Amino acid sequence: MQDKYNHTEVERAAHAHWAATDAYRVTEDAGKKKFYACSMLPYPSGKLHMGHVRNYTINDMLTRYLRMNGYNVLMPMGWDAFGLPAENAALKNKVPPAQWTYDNIAYMKGQMQAMGLAIDWSREVATCDPDYYRWNQWLFLKMLEKGIAYRKTQVVNWDPVDQTVLANEQVIDGRGWRTGALVEKREIPGYYLKITDYAQELLDHVQVGNDKATLTGWPDKVRLMQENWIGKSAGVRFAFTHNIQNAAGEPIQYGKMYVFTTRADTIMGVTFCAVAPEHPLAQHAAATNEKLAAFIEECKKGGTTEAELAVKEKEGMPTGLHVTHPLTGAQVEVWVGNYVLMSYGDGAVMGVPAHDERDFAFAKKYNLPIQQVVAVEGQSFGTDTWQEWYGDKQKCVCVNSGELDGLGHAQAVDKVAELLAAKGLGEKKTTWRLRDWGVSRQRYWGTPIPIIHCTDCGAQPVPEKDLPVVLPQDLVPDGSGNPLVKSEAFHAGVVCPCCGKPARRETDTMDTFVDSSWYFMRYCDPKNREAMVAEGADYWMPMDQYIGGIEHAILHLLYARFWTKVMRDLGLVKVDEPFTKLLTQGMVLNHIYSRRTAKGGKDYFWPHDVEHIYDDAGKIIGAKLKNPAESGDGLLPVGTPIDYEGVGTMSKSKNNGVDPQQLIEKYGADTARLYTMFTAPPELTLEWNDAAVEGSYRFLRRVWNFAVKLAAIDKVAADASVAGYTSLKDVQFGPDAQALRREIHTVLKQVQYDYQRMQYNTVVSGAMKMINALEDFKAHGDAGAPVALIEGFGILLRVLYPATPHIAHGLWSQLGYASVLGDLLDAPWPQVDPAALVQDEIELMLQVNGKLRGSIRVPAAADKAEIERLAVASEAFEKFAAGATPKKVVVVPGRLVNLVV
Repeated sequence: MQDKYNHTEVERAAHAHWAATDAYRVTEDAGKKKFYACSMLPYPSGKLHMGHVRNYTINDMLTRYLRMNGYNVLMPMGWDAFGLPAENAALKNKVPPAQWTYDNIAYMKGQMQAMGLAIDWSREVATCDPDYYRWNQWLFLKMLEKGIAYRKTQVVNWDPVDQTVLANEQVIDGRGWRTGALVEKREIPGYYLKITDYAQELLDHVQVGNDKATLTGWPDKVRLMQENWIGKSAGVRFAFTHNIQNAAGEPIQYGKMYVFTTRADTIMGVTFCAVAPEHPLAQHAAATNEKLAAFIEECKKGGTTEAELAVKEKEGMPTGLHVTHPLTGAQVEVWVGNYVLMSYGDGAVMGVPAHDERDFAFAKKYNLPIQQVVAVEGQSFGTDTWQEWYGDKQKCVCVNSGELDGLGHAQAVDKVAELLAAKGLGEKKTTWRLRDWGVSRQRYWGTPIPIIHCTDCGAQPVPEKDLPVVLPQDLVPDGSGNPLVKSEAFHAGVVCPCCGKPARRETDTMDTFVDSSWYFMRYCDPKNREAMVAEGADYWMPMDQYIGGIEHAILHLLYARFWTKVMRDLGLVKVDEPFTKLLTQGMVLNHIYSRRTAKGGKDYFWPHDVEHIYDDAGKIIGAKLKNPAESGDGLLPVGTPIDYEGVGTMSKSKNNGVDPQQLIEKYGADTARLYTMFTAPPELTLEWNDAAVEGSYRFLRRVWNFAVKLAAIDKVAADASVAGYTSLKDVQFGPDAQALRREIHTVLKQVQYDYQRMQYNTVVSGAMKMINALEDFKAHGDAGAPVALIEGFGILLRVLYPATPHIAHGLWSQLGYASVLGDLLDAPWPQVDPAALVQDEIELMLQVNGKLRGSIRVPAAADKAEIERLAVASEAFEKFAAGATPKKVVVVPGRLVNLVV
C-alpha cells in the first residue's frame, strides 16, 4: 500500500469498485428487514452547497450503518426540477428552462457521486420528466372526479413582473419575494384542492398530546408548527346587524356582518369592529370616501402572512358606518384595518381592546374606548400599558357584563352562545386556519393542468388516454407572461372531449409543491409506466426516516401528508402517513460581509477576500478587504473597509458559500463528510471553520499512517483477529493488550448507542478516541498484542466507514480484512465483546487522612477486607503513616480507599 494518504487515488479506486459491483442497487426482499431513508430532493440550481453535503452525509451514514446491521436499505435521489428559478435563469441566459435544468442535474449528480453517496441511481426521478408528471395529472383528474379538486375565482396576490400568483408567504412588505415588485390584488379563476376536508385527521396525527397522534417520531417543534398552521379554533360565530344598503337598496350581506371569536366571554367589551380592505362594507364606504379608497388601495398592494401581521404596524381608518351589537343593541363603529385578512374567517373582527393585545394597541393609537369586562382576582386594571393578565382566559371572570357577571370563561362562552342562538344571530363553531390549497400557477415551467377549455362546453378534463399533456421543452420565456398562452404548438389540434369542436388547453401549471408531495413514493416504483405506485410502495412505505431542513416543516410536509391520505382513499397506498421519523438538520453557517454602494445597493464579498478587524478583547468589530474585489462602485482596493454582518446561512446571493467541489479536490470527499458530521450534532447549526476542515484531513492522514505501520503485522495474527470471536477466545492477551481491547470495546459500546440515536458528531469523537488508543499502545512483548491491534483497527474502520467510506474501503481491502469478512459495504457490524470489558484489576485512589497519597491496584472482585489489606501493605501508606496503624478504613467501591490514622 502507498506510504502517504492520496485522497484522489483512494476515492477514485473506491468509486470504480462500487460502480463495477453495482453496489448500491436495491431490490425488494421480503426476507430482510426493510429501512427506507430519504433526504428531501434538491432543486437543480447548478451546484451543491455544504448544506446538501451535510444533509446527504447524514442519510448516507444511516444507510451504511443499517446495511452492515442486516437491513435492506433504500436511499434514492431525484430532482425537484420544475419552478420559477429555471424560468428566471432562462430569461437571463436566453435558453429554454429544460436545457438549463438538465445541464444542472448532470453537474449536481456528478458532485453527489464524487461524495460517494450510497444512492440507488436506478430509481432516479426528475419531476420535469413526462413519465413522472403524467401521474400528477392523472391524480389531479381523479381528485376532480371525487370533488377534491375544484375550480373557483378568488382574490389573489399578483406579481406584475413575474406575471404569476404568489402565496401570502411569498409577499414580503407588499412586494414579490423574488422580483421585489409591488404586488397587486386580482380576481382570477384557478384550481384548488380540498385539503380542508382532511384538516381533522391531519391535526389528530400530528398534535402533541393527542391520543390519536402517530407522528411521535417527529420533533415536537415541527409538530407544533403543523398544529398551528392547521389552526383549529373553537369559539362562537355571530353577526352584528345593520341596515347598510347597496346601490340597489338591498342590505349588504343581508344586513349581517359576521365575526368569529374564541373569546365570546368578552363580547360586552366590544368598542369597535374592523373589516378587511376587500370586505363589502369597506368597499361600500370607499365608494363615497376618497381618503378611505386611497387607504384601501394601499392596504391591497401586498399580501401578508400572519407572522408579518404580528410585527407590522397596525393601521386603520373609520368607514363612517356602524353596526348593532347583538346583545346590547349599542351602535359599534366599523373601521378598515390593514391587519384583517378577507381570506380568514368572514373578513371582519370584533375589537375588544381591554382583552386583546392587538386591539389594545389599535385603540391606543386611534383613541378608541377601552372597556374592562373580565377580571382576575388580585389584579388591577388600567389603560396605560398592556398587562399579560388582561388576555387571561383561564383565571378570569366576567365583570361589567350584565347577566354574564361572575361567570368563568367556559361558562360565559356557553351563555353567550345560548343568548345569540335565541336571537338567531350566532352559534358555537369550530374554525380552521388552514385553507384549501390553490395549485394553479400562471407559469410555464411546471406540470400542465390537464384541462381543455371549450367555448360551448366550458372546462373539460383531458381524457385519461391522452395523458400526459406534455409541456413543450423548447420555449424561452421573454418576461411577458406565460409563453404557453402564445404557443400555438401547445394548443394545436386540441378539440373538446365533449363536442369535438376546436378548443384550447389550460395554460396554468401546477404549484411545484405538487411535484414534491409524492416523489418519495415514486422512488418505490420509478419505472412503472402502468401505475402511479405498485408493489414497491407496499414494500417500502411508510418511509422510516426523512431528513431535510426546518424551512420545509410546514407546507411541504403538510402537502405530502395530505397527498398521501388522498392516495390512500383512492386505494393506491395502504399508509396513513408518509414519514415515520423526521430529522430536521441544522443549517451550515458562514461569515457574511457586505458594503453599501454609492447608489444604495449592497455588495457581498467572499470570506477568502476579507480579513477581520478585532477589538482589544478579540471580538470581531469590522472587516476590510485583503484582496481587490469587484463591486457596484468598480474595483475596490486592498484595505477597503466593509461591513461585518455576523454569521448566517450559506447562500450564493451573499457570497458566503463554500463550494464542495473545491473542498473535495483539495482534501477529498471523506474530509468534507467527516467535517460536517464532527463539528455539530445533526439537528444543530454548523458554523464553518477552515481550520477544523484541516483538522479533519489531518485525522484521516493519521488513520492512513497507522494502517501503513499495521501492514507489517503477521498475516496469521490478522486472520485470527478478524475471523471472529471464536478464535479470539483462544488468544492469550497480556495486560496491555487487555487494556487496549477494553478501551476499544468500551468506545464501541458508546459509538453503537450514538449511531442508533443519530448523534454522528460523537460517533466521530469515538473514532478519534480509538485511533488515540491504537497509536498510544505499547506492546512491550505483550502476548496477543498483534491480534489486539488488528482487531481494534478493524473495529475502527467499520465505525468510520459510514462517515468516510472511501478511505475505510481502501484500507479494509489492502489490509486483508475483506478476504475474511467480505466487502466492507456488507461486512458485519462489530459487536461489543463482553469479555473485553471485564477488568481483572482496577485502580483505586489511595488517601491517608483524606489526602491523596497515590493509588493501588486491586483485583476487580476484591471484597472490603482484601482492599483494606492491600491498602495497608502499600508503599504509599507505609511512607505517610510513619508506622501508625489505621484507626478507620473507608472504601468507596470502584473509586478510592481512605485510611485514617
